[in-house]
Amino acid sequence: MPVEDVEECTCPTSSSPDYPKELQFLTNPCEKCFCPAPPPKISDLMNDKDLLDLLRLKLDPNHCTIKNWKNFASRWGMSYDELTLLEHRTQGSLSHSPTQEFLLRYNQKTVTELTELCRIYQRIDVLRLLQSWIEKDWPSRWQHTQSI
Repeated sequence: MPVEDVEECTCPTSSSPDYPKELQFLTNPCEKCFCPAPPPKISDLMNDKDLLDLLRLKLDPNHCTIKNWKNFASRWGMSYDELTLLEHRTQGSLSHSPTQEFLLRYNQKTVTELTELCRIYQRIDVLRLLQSWIEKDWPSRWQHTQSI
């Protein structure tokens, strides 16, 4: 009976202390070591144009009763002057959105941190969108980047 070569796993596992509990359901393993994908960062979702477009549609509009990109950015420390500058810089532009610029600035934060903002500001629509992406799209996207 042949002995199979088994490489040691180098991926983070769900038992890792810094692995968020909410993401421990990510059990789609990478092909090499059968470990779950690590928690995605905002920089990872920035590569998904469809998701980014949906986030822009939901968070760009200014409405007095619906929390948007400004509330999120302010919560993460952007000053009033920075918010105003960013808003003016992206106003009327089809290629740049304030949501996209805000996400670029904070692209090293995790998507889980972004989902926390959705909970705080009761943006369940955006929360569901992000949770669906984490569950369905992220594991295969991560696996694809590992095989390149």
